[in-house]
Amino acid sequence: MPYIPQIHRNDIHEDLMESGVDFIPENAGEINYLVSALINNYLKRNGLNYANVNEMMGAIECCKLELYRIIAAPYEDDKAKENGEVYYLL
Repeated sequence: MPYIPQIHRNDIHEDLMESGVDFIPENAGEINYLVSALINNYLKRNGLNYANVNEMMGAIECCKLELYRIIAAPYEDDKAKENGEVYYLL
């Protein structure tokens, strides 16, 4: 999960700002590239092996699930209330 201590978040943001990173992706392809570049850097630093690849795949999966839990599910709930449910078995 992305819930690391605030001090570590601040450090990451400061490092990005010092690096001159102020790029905001405009589309999914750019986000994909940024995530891929971060993973590539992680693997270069920590080594290419099953455990590290597995860790990165797990991190990506957790990011996906957290995006769905925090952003997509509440959005879908609102739209279901607005437009009606699809499933009536519940």
